[in-house]
Amino acid sequence: MNVHVSAGENADIRHDWTRAEIEALFALPFSELLFRAQTLHRKYFDAREVQVSTLLSIKTGGCPEDCAYCPQSAHFETGVKAEKLMAVDAVLKEAQAAKDGGATRFCMGAAWRSPKDRDLDKVCAMVEGVKAMGMETCVTLGMLNAAQAERLKESGLDYYNHNLDTSPEFYGEVITTRTYQDRLDTLSHVREAGISVCCGGIVGMGEDLNDRAGMIETLANLPQHPESVPINMLVQVEGTPLSEEQTLSPLDFVRTIAVARIVMPASMVRLSAGREEMSDETQALCFLAGANSIFYGPQLLTTANPARDRDRHLMDRLGLVPMPA
Repeated sequence: MNVHVSAGENADIRHDWTRAEIEALFALPFSELLFRAQTLHRKYFDAREVQVSTLLSIKTGGCPEDCAYCPQSAHFETGVKAEKLMAVDAVLKEAQAAKDGGATRFCMGAAWRSPKDRDLDKVCAMVEGVKAMGMETCVTLGMLNAAQAERLKESGLDYYNHNLDTSPEFYGEVITTRTYQDRLDTLSHVREAGISVCCGGIVGMGEDLNDRAGMIETLANLPQHPESVPINMLVQVEGTPLSEEQTLSPLDFVRTIAVARIVMPASMVRLSAGREEMSDETQALCFLAGANSIFYGPQLLTTANPARDRDRHLMDRLGLVPMPA
């Protein structure tokens, strides 16, 4: 729940961040960085509240893209089998279970380069059904054209997820089958349709600090900040090109969360993939650094996520509560 902020206070929402300014934030003493992030977090949000989402893979595997981190790519042998789009009733059953488990937003992901119109009709029916349950809706379906974004808006979609993944400079080291501009174009179509944007990236893919700063610079300088900014830690999946990548240090990950909070103070900053491997202490520092959203449930698309009981126990120990719908 957003804390009321007067118009004058919105001066700290900027769209003119430079790479050097963001790198300077990363270089701050750790305590100073977290203090600045926590100060802004408390200005825009109730610091005790965490928005809880559940993510379901509605169409798994067989994706023609070559994203080097992704076990669903058809380019890599990861043991993930290509499956058809789930039936609408099966998805709605999962959504009801997520709501019963405490989730207020239901996210649906499909491993496509871009959706076909016949598939989009089924996804829209899923969105309408989840909305009827009183939950927020989010989908990630790959690239969209303007007409597809409008169709999703008409179905009642609240959020569209389409991550930039990394900096413009490092992007070609990770993905070759679609361009950075393709991603920016999809974000523009989503915005123009009046759908809220969920857009972030992945760290720990072999990028350097300049690339992490570049990713955040691009997000912060969009015409409107994404309402939701997922920060993912790379999950190293056997069979993908990044399976042997050196793990990013937990403190560097926390710094990334804090910098995202400072430059996009009114956005939800979501602690996303990689939590299964994080200690409770690392996650606690992430919340202190301004993370206020998590995915809830045992699986994120095809990779593991902490069990609900572990998350409930951690939130209880930290005095955190689910954000109201």
